[in-house]
Amino acid sequence: MMMALGLFVFSLPTLAYQELQRKTEYRHASSSRVGSNPARQFVGQGEDSITLPGVLMPELAGSPISLDVLRYMAGTGKAWALVEGTGRIYGTWVIENIDETRSLFFTDGAARRIEFSLSLKRVDDGRADLLGNLADADSQLLRALL
Repeated sequence: MMMALGLFVFSLPTLAYQELQRKTEYRHASSSRVGSNPARQFVGQGEDSITLPGVLMPELAGSPISLDVLRYMAGTGKAWALVEGTGRIYGTWVIENIDETRSLFFTDGAARRIEFSLSLKRVDDGRADLLGNLADADSQLLRALL
């Protein structure tokens, strides 16, 4: 297991990302001053985002259905716990967007190569009402996707 987002596990059989890009912003308010540089004051942490780009090759590793599962999770509007395979806990995150590019097609139209990028944003860890769970999900849809 590389990482888990909620109950979705990133791995070779499902979806393996090739990079983890994290960007954390910090907010500093600015006040103009006469005859001097603006004064700055730290007002707290800003956005925290993670991007997981990768390549899916269904013949070798991964399943295109994994992208459908992630789209379903994103569509719930819920936040999901993000935990690395090493045990590191990143907190709770929402899926902001999923980009997908299919290429190198078989004669039936199935793609041999699918490039993807998953963008996550961190949300307030103290809000239990934002957490997603499969009890809220339509069981028939989940069975079809999994």
